[in-house]
Amino acid sequence: MGKKSRGLHAGNKLKRRRNQFKKISRTILRLRSDPLGGSHQAKAIVLEKIQLEAKQPNSAMRKCARVQLIKNGKQVTAFLPGDGATKLVDEHDEVIIECIGGKVGRAKGDIPGVRWQVIKVNDQSLDALRKGKIEKARK
Repeated sequence: MGKKSRGLHAGNKLKRRRNQFKKISRTILRLRSDPLGGSHQAKAIVLEKIQLEAKQPNSAMRKCARVQLIKNGKQVTAFLPGDGATKLVDEHDEVIIECIGGKVGRAKGDIPGVRWQVIKVNDQSLDALRKGKIEKARK
């Protein structure tokens, strides 16, 4: 790095020089660490179904699925909401996951480290499948 620019019309060069030392904003850092890459929803393939223990004082086994995102190959754990949702999701199924909500970008409720939930299985609504309105498609 040389000396600072001086004289007439040196403002643009000084601005560029100043930008080199700016800190990275929080939003950029959040996007970098977000597996969905800023999207609200993403397609994924189910790798395995797992059960996670709820945090204290609850003692339930929460039903979740380990999924791999199609867009970038990252693996995340997604919650299977509702009673009997585990039976409707099989390994190698294509699912769509979305953010659960709660505190900004953090786990919600008593499930540690789970920030996403499954909303569709093989392009069919998980809620409709659970209620018996439609039957699961063969893929």
